[in-house]
Amino acid sequence: MNLRPLLLSVLLLPTVGVAATPSLKKPATPPVLTQEQAAQSAERVKAEFLHAWRGYRQYAWGHDGLKPLSNAPHDWYGQSLLMTPVDALDTMILMGLDDEARDARELIATQLSFDRDIDVKHFEITIRLLGGLLSGYQLSGDERLLKLAENLGKRMLPAFDSPTGLPYVYVNLRTGKAHGNDSNPAEAGTLLLEYGTLSKLTGNPVFYQKAKRALVATYERRSKIGLVGERFDVESGKWTQTRSHVGARIDSYYEYLWKCWKLFGDRDCLAMWKTSIAAANRYYPEEVNGAMWVGHVDMNTGKRTGSLYGALDAFYPGLLAYSGDVDRARRLQASSFAMWRVHGIEPEQYDYRKGEVTHAGYPLRPEIIESSWYLHRLTGDKQYQAMGQEMFEDFVRYTRTDSGFATLKSVVTKEKEDDMESFVLAETFKYFYLLFAPAQTLDPGKVVLNTEAHPLRKTWK
Repeated sequence: MNLRPLLLSVLLLPTVGVAATPSLKKPATPPVLTQEQAAQSAERVKAEFLHAWRGYRQYAWGHDGLKPLSNAPHDWYGQSLLMTPVDALDTMILMGLDDEARDARELIATQLSFDRDIDVKHFEITIRLLGGLLSGYQLSGDERLLKLAENLGKRMLPAFDSPTGLPYVYVNLRTGKAHGNDSNPAEAGTLLLEYGTLSKLTGNPVFYQKAKRALVATYERRSKIGLVGERFDVESGKWTQTRSHVGARIDSYYEYLWKCWKLFGDRDCLAMWKTSIAAANRYYPEEVNGAMWVGHVDMNTGKRTGSLYGALDAFYPGLLAYSGDVDRARRLQASSFAMWRVHGIEPEQYDYRKGEVTHAGYPLRPEIIESSWYLHRLTGDKQYQAMGQEMFEDFVRYTRTDSGFATLKSVVTKEKEDDMESFVLAETFKYFYLLFAPAQTLDPGKVVLNTEAHPLRKTWK
């Protein structure tokens, strides 16, 4: 499919903040990479990943993360859970960085303890730490990582002990006390890959049962037209915000319906996926100036409530491609890339009808790169490598610091903030690398990546 007219139609939308930007002067279709150029790009991605990892090692070793402007360590809860090493471990293994992976694994295996009196965000700890430990175990065979994963899983199980089966938002790792009623489909429905894999690897079915119950409980609260909303109360199960879309607070709910079918062969997940994606494809898409976007609607009526799309929504083309809807995926990826090009890097949120950035931040998100990788691998179209190359150049140009990569406060001004989330090493660099690396590095037909890009494989019978 020729992306040129789609890109041009969206690139001609008015922009906010500047009359014209250098990014608009780029050719509508980036030049395709040769095999040699792709290999060189993979090595460059690896080098930039090492730049960030070495910055972490020098200034924040043993802590959750690095502040890349002040070169100071940062811990989420005042005590380290080794967020960055756990998140980055499988990326290093896939990149063949054996020495770095060994050192990270030893740090995790000897220093990480979950016996801590801290209330943690159940969803984030599940996708980052539980997912990272499980993938690290599967890739390395280090039994210590599986033991840590099992210990973490047991400590977090009380999060599911609500009247509805929907998990509470927070759980104390030492006491098991859970709280936090204001939750959403993403946080309730993005748990089964990790807990299910833990069940399969340990032989303990309770993890699978609890996480699947939460996913089903979310699905059962869909509206008569098949859509879910943005927020609900955990204890009553009632919706408190009925906006529906594929962005923040909903996004990975859709992702896990499909991926849990792929990894576990769970036919309930397949059935829920088919119903949900049919409703999504009916109500979310919108044509604007010849381009396709997916926007906001009311979950009960399907009435359009907003024309917002952003960095988190940009995972959706990859999911569409992965589930077989390649034509729709191509069109939406063209829109995502056009949004990126408006200011040379994507905003957190963009009004595609007005052509205005409505949230100018960029926390180094990976989703548009993820979609580029899925589309490249599933279609063989090198155009997606070319997109990735342009985005990688922009990413390095605008976010690199002396010790790592920094969040942008604004994609318009390119002002940096002193933050580098662990998902930069877990996801953003991994997807950039996979986009350019040899196909055998990771096969999406045999491996399922969780929403934090931790690869999980069916190693059980």
